[in-house]
Amino acid sequence: MAHDFHELKTLLDDVCEGYRLTFDEATGLLKTKDKLSFLIAAAADSLREKRCGDAVTWVKNQNINCSNICVNNCGFCGFSCKSGDLRAYELTLNEIGKKAGLAASRGVTEICTVSGLHPEYDMNSYLSVYRTIREHAPDVHIHASNPMEVAYAARRTGCSSREVLEAFRDAGVGTLCGTAAEILVDNVRDIICPGKISTDEWINIIKESHDCGLRSTATIMYGHCESARDQVKHLSIIREIQDETNGFTEFVPLSFIHPGTPIYKKGIARPGATGREDMLMIAVSRLFLDNFANIQVSWVKLGLKMVQMGLMSGANDLGGTLYEESISSSAGAKTGEYLDPADMRYISEDLGRPLVERRTDYSMV
Repeated sequence: MAHDFHELKTLLDDVCEGYRLTFDEATGLLKTKDKLSFLIAAAADSLREKRCGDAVTWVKNQNINCSNICVNNCGFCGFSCKSGDLRAYELTLNEIGKKAGLAASRGVTEICTVSGLHPEYDMNSYLSVYRTIREHAPDVHIHASNPMEVAYAARRTGCSSREVLEAFRDAGVGTLCGTAAEILVDNVRDIICPGKISTDEWINIIKESHDCGLRSTATIMYGHCESARDQVKHLSIIREIQDETNGFTEFVPLSFIHPGTPIYKKGIARPGATGREDMLMIAVSRLFLDNFANIQVSWVKLGLKMVQMGLMSGANDLGGTLYEESISSSAGAKTGEYLDPADMRYISEDLGRPLVERRTDYSMV
């Protein structure tokens, strides 16, 4: 795509009027390196206003990291370790119940479980966790598991992924995490997460999830060793699934946190995305994903100043309070484990936009 101001302005105006960006157009936008980047961000911001209004939304949620012991060796992960490692831990059901009770007492509306793929877990291990959370926090929405955990539970238990999803749903899981997606391009996955499920398996499990009544988030992890074309391949897959199922609640771009990760230490990955790339990922996602209402900007990955730039570049959601965040901090993130709604209000009011608490399904509290 030629980076001529008038051509770009015409394209962006067309997108704001309902034109659907092509693969090559989106790739060209992501590669923009000059002041025209701000034109793209402004168009995405206009489209955000048109599609979901001015509210900056957030959810009062809490992570429960059940265990960091994992059979995989993902190159982008600084969180997981093997049994016997000095950092290794596994929460008991009693401890999980206490954390869920604490979450409920704080008035959280969502509990999100995050874990390594524990060598001894099977479907019943996961079900015990979800039933324990449900028992101690009966009114809290459980946002849990992801396509990798579903595939792992199915493999360990000798059943189908659909059976796992239905069992998770019946145990109280309300929505599935759309993580483990990273980049949905197999030759990139072979480098960064060779032990993870393939692109096709991820797609199939997400579609099964939507089909059995479990909506999910959609994510991308960018800024390591993928190209702009790989990023757009990923966005295209997400857009196609949403066309078919309308099962995604939001899209969450996750900027690669590099310092503590094996692929960075080995020189395979670059040191994360730049600010320009972060801004354009959010903006181009808004412009390309014409079937998504909500685009979340991750304070854990970007820090509050860059988050505010994201809210000016097409994002409408700030994510959650979290209370407990171990994954990004293990990889070297510096942004802390809890975000106070007062800080959210500070940056949203600075933009002249109202801060509104939501539930997982984006209904307002």
